[in-house]
Amino acid sequence: MRLFVSAGEPSGDLHGANLIRALQEYHPGVEVLGFGGDEMQKAGCRLVYPLCNFAVLGLSRVLASLPQFVRLLALADHTFKTQRPDALVMIDFPGFHWWLARRARAHRIPVIYFVPPQIWGWATWRHHKMRRLCDEVLCCLPFEETWLRARKINARYIGHPYFDELRQQRLDGAFLAEQRGRPGTVIALLPGSRTQELQYNTGPLLRAAALVHARRPDVRFLTACLKPHQRDLFADQARRTGLPIEIHAGRTAEIIQLAHSCMAVSGSVGLELLYRGRPSVVIYHYSWLIAILDRLLMRSPYISLVNLLAGKRLFPEYRSVRCLSEVMAGHILHWLNDREAYEGVCGELKAVRQRVAEPGACERAARRILEVVGAVVQKRRAA
Repeated sequence: MRLFVSAGEPSGDLHGANLIRALQEYHPGVEVLGFGGDEMQKAGCRLVYPLCNFAVLGLSRVLASLPQFVRLLALADHTFKTQRPDALVMIDFPGFHWWLARRARAHRIPVIYFVPPQIWGWATWRHHKMRRLCDEVLCCLPFEETWLRARKINARYIGHPYFDELRQQRLDGAFLAEQRGRPGTVIALLPGSRTQELQYNTGPLLRAAALVHARRPDVRFLTACLKPHQRDLFADQARRTGLPIEIHAGRTAEIIQLAHSCMAVSGSVGLELLYRGRPSVVIYHYSWLIAILDRLLMRSPYISLVNLLAGKRLFPEYRSVRCLSEVMAGHILHWLNDREAYEGVCGELKAVRQRVAEPGACERAARRILEVVGAVVQKRRAA
């Protein structure tokens, strides 16, 4: 059995790696090739192209990258012809993946969407596209299956694969002990996994941190960046502030564990905040063009995954072109100064976690993918 797995972002690379390991456990002879990143390659995927190194954000940059995406589609088309997979498994990254699904369809290759785009919350008309292009959609959020099935899409809820990753995490005890030996309450700054997110949001995060520190000089800040070059970009701006701030790469789990509370850019890190029970202010600072599109197309009441899972505004969240540093700082100061309010949020996070943070999504996804592919192979043999 041969599968083509495609992921275009760091989080998708992690989910893809865990999925590949689960597939190998249930079907040791499975061959996996595709688009992805370092984590998928370590898990045994033969990378046709490192798509996760090419993730882009923002309309202008997407348009500038179109020639490269066209070349990647041609590469995928050639791979589908010469090394025909039994199925295409796509992980998030919808803009490119819709086109990739079209190429798979042209070759009559089954298409399975694992970690589907949140079409129920943004540009809802895309459900027509999903119904046309996907044979199976493996949902991450409890309400997605009902929403998609109501639109005649073959959907199945399997849970969120990020909880699989969190289950496997092993925190660095030496780093935790060293940090806990220092004075000061820790506030975490989480500027996003993509470089463009970091560039948009670093300024607002640092200004909010300065406001918090002015009122609470006992506080210090730890920043968690995904990659070393992102750490350096953040450090270039942070050193001008004079704040007691450290910037680390690859320490997100430890920094969240150490934090009293956090200021975070919206993304899958919200699930880690939920898992570790840390209150957070969630922001997404963007351009005027994206703000206009957001106003026209957004249908979801929340941007934070935690709020979506809770069904209410548990985390204060803001998406805006304006700098909302004062508002963000106000929430952090409230949690610092009002222990009862802080513990109330922590208690609600614990209740939501107990309800939804069930690991095993990748195992469930692997079993379903093998069932779908097995049925297709059996049908071919019968024909």
